[in-house]
Amino acid sequence: MTRYRIRTHPTQPFAGERTQAVPGRGLEFYELRGYTQGDEPRFIDWHAYARTGRLYTRIFQAEAPARFTFFLDGSKSMLLYGKQAYAEQVAHILTGLARPEGAFLWGGGRYRGQLGWVEAGPSVLLQQPRPRGVTVLLTDGLDEADWPRMLQKLGRVVLIQIMAPEELAPHFSEALLHDVEVDQRMEVGQAEIRGYQEALEKHLLLLRTIARRLGSYALLRVGQPIVPALLRQGVLEER
Repeated sequence: MTRYRIRTHPTQPFAGERTQAVPGRGLEFYELRGYTQGDEPRFIDWHAYARTGRLYTRIFQAEAPARFTFFLDGSKSMLLYGKQAYAEQVAHILTGLARPEGAFLWGGGRYRGQLGWVEAGPSVLLQQPRPRGVTVLLTDGLDEADWPRMLQKLGRVVLIQIMAPEELAPHFSEALLHDVEVDQRMEVGQAEIRGYQEALEKHLLLLRTIARRLGSYALLRVGQPIVPALLRQGVLEER
């Protein structure tokens, strides 16, 4: 596992987060900047000087330590279908990978091997200051929150959405559903199931699109192999 790390730069083409522009450090060229007093002469671009008659300094991208704050959704819906137990496995893998750079629990300080679940659910993130660094959010995404505003507020985010196969593709034709989040019951048939699947598809697309612009996203089904799924969906990358 030491060969992997959590991806922090956006999956979709927006500005990166782990790298920063520092003259003379790192391997990847970033830009040319007008020379200022104090720049090291060895980083002057003499080809640019020959073309323009002006001095420019070559700027490179350097690796900067990341800091990860883990928010673990402990709301009632996570207790269904084994989602919380599976999420715990995911959390231990990711916190283990994040520890060398800095792994913290939301509201609980540095991670020291014990996880802490937030029973109030992700909506509380709208009421609190933005955590430092990258927020790793493990949730089923079923909380009735303003998800676009919440994710934008977090700024840098790794969203791991954990759902059961039964939630993604209900196999029944008629049922009495119980919404444990709001404690309501509703009889459903084929029309309601189709409406649910259409609404869920739009919701998943919304979360995936926003999260990938801010960082990365993965949809995990309870029981599937964790590391291959996170690698395939861009949450993990090789060091």
